[in-house]
Amino acid sequence: MARILVADDDVDIRELVEFKLSTLGHEITAVADGQAAIDACRSSRPDLAVLDVMMPGVSGLDAIRSIRADPALADLPVILLTARAQESDVENGFDSGADDYITKPFSPRELASRVEALLSRIV
Repeated sequence: MARILVADDDVDIRELVEFKLSTLGHEITAVADGQAAIDACRSSRPDLAVLDVMMPGVSGLDAIRSIRADPALADLPVILLTARAQESDVENGFDSGADDYITKPFSPRELASRVEALLSRIV
């Protein structure tokens, strides 16, 4: 079981991701924006974070940059989950420090597989 942070401003997607990952036995913390994601990571470091890119206030890209800049969080695995599917968006996501990039609409099964793959690398 891993502790996973999920940040998405769309409550339906947030709840879908939370449900799917919790059925795998993971402990989920769900937040609605990038600043809350940063704060949650700092207060209780998760094992992995799943961040939406387009959120009000602090975007997922800004959040991942803050996470990478924090020595205590710099190696935290992060998956970006976003509707931004252009090649330049994907490139920008990886340049910002993402370990994986999943575009919406997404398969919950694929998300679960990618989460498990990333977690297996850090054990």
